[in-house]
Amino acid sequence: MNIFAEFFLVLLKVLWAFVMAGLKWVVRPKEKSVAGQVCVITGAGSGLGRLFAKEFARRRAVLVLWDINSQSNEETAEMVRQIYRELDSPVTKDGAVGGVEEVPPFQPQVYTYVCDVGKRECVYSTAEKVRQEVGNIYLLINNAGVVSGHHLLECPDELIERTMVVNCHAHFWTTKAFLPKMLEMNHGHIVTVASSLGLFSTAGVEDYCASKFGAIGFHESLSHELKASEKDGIKMTLVCPYLVDTGMFKGCRIRKEFEPFLPPLKPEFCVKQAMRAILTDQPMICTPRIVYVVNLMKSILPFEAVVCMYRFLGADKCMYPFLAQRKQAMNNNEAKNGI
Repeated sequence: MNIFAEFFLVLLKVLWAFVMAGLKWVVRPKEKSVAGQVCVITGAGSGLGRLFAKEFARRRAVLVLWDINSQSNEETAEMVRQIYRELDSPVTKDGAVGGVEEVPPFQPQVYTYVCDVGKRECVYSTAEKVRQEVGNIYLLINNAGVVSGHHLLECPDELIERTMVVNCHAHFWTTKAFLPKMLEMNHGHIVTVASSLGLFSTAGVEDYCASKFGAIGFHESLSHELKASEKDGIKMTLVCPYLVDTGMFKGCRIRKEFEPFLPPLKPEFCVKQAMRAILTDQPMICTPRIVYVVNLMKSILPFEAVVCMYRFLGADKCMYPFLAQRKQAMNNNEAKNGI
């Protein structure tokens, strides 16, 4: 009888989870404060990483920026410092005897580190420097990513390995570097910036899809491990955007009739949606919302039905123009270099 009682209780909890999820659509949850919290962002030198840095700076977090490109990373850091300067205004409070007393404003800081997240030793050594020079971190934004831009049989093995290491394996290493202290404090937040191509795939980008599927699998398994360990103070957020207009997949096209309804996402919109999810401890955010529907249909429909839908939408070969552009660009560079 105990198992039936427990099953009934589980049903109630499942129903309650649906109710709470529905309420969040009606009543917007309050965003938590990250002021003064140390935030590590990988791939901060450009794209979404730079935008994440600017958003966290506006919320007065202490930024630790990682990127393989020192110059672009410093450019991001200067943008962050400018935001800090704009926010740096005197704060007043009631004085003891008539008048006001000026309170020194909080002075957030930004730190930059050159780090190739594709190299395990570099991740661990840089993480140790962060602990010594900055302190314990609260937010880990695993954002760094690469794409090879080749069909499978044309892609050098080294590029396949690089894609897997940067987009997936690096998440293991950064998490292993910073999670122990989070567990000790039962306080932290790990964000995995994945992709809709980690939920459902398309042709021509096998290495990229595999790496994002792997990152999502890692994220979900770690989420379950934290729940099993009853470490409720450590939050996890999975970010799965549709094609983002950062230039990473320049040339990617679906059927022209549907392009007005599914244009590439503006990076700023994507990051703002992700920030709302992070600051409200939302476990997962897909942008736009139709990604949830596509993922569900992919899970329940026969494979041939999925193929038919892909072909109708022009999603089956949407990456081919992008791959052709990358190949042409590479050939032009080879010609210029006399290779």
